Amino acid sequence: MNENMIVGSMENFDEIINGDMPVLVDFWASWCGPCRMLMPIVEQIADEYAGKVKVMKVNVDEQGELAERYKINTIPCLILFKDGDILEKSVGAKPKHLVAAMIDSAL
Repeated sequence: MNENMIVGSMENFDEIINGDMPVLVDFWASWCGPCRMLMPIVEQIADEYAGKVKVMKVNVDEQGELAERYKINTIPCLILFKDGDILEKSVGAKPKHLVAAMIDSAL
């Protein structure tokens, strides 16, 4: 996985989303085709926004409690957090410019 990405878990999730910069969380699963389509876009975003935005991947199969907390019924699901609050939620694979626009609105 990309060095600019964080693997999200119950242990680190709350601390990271309440940190000092916006956090883009990608809820995904290895068996999900659209998740695999979105993965290179999320990796590019992690590189391009390094130092401005944190990017976290949460595997819904391994972190069911987090998926339940945020009512993740469809994946991929991107949620943008700032100061622990949800700013925006996007379901389904999206082109890079839409993911970037989502982040730009929080900066």
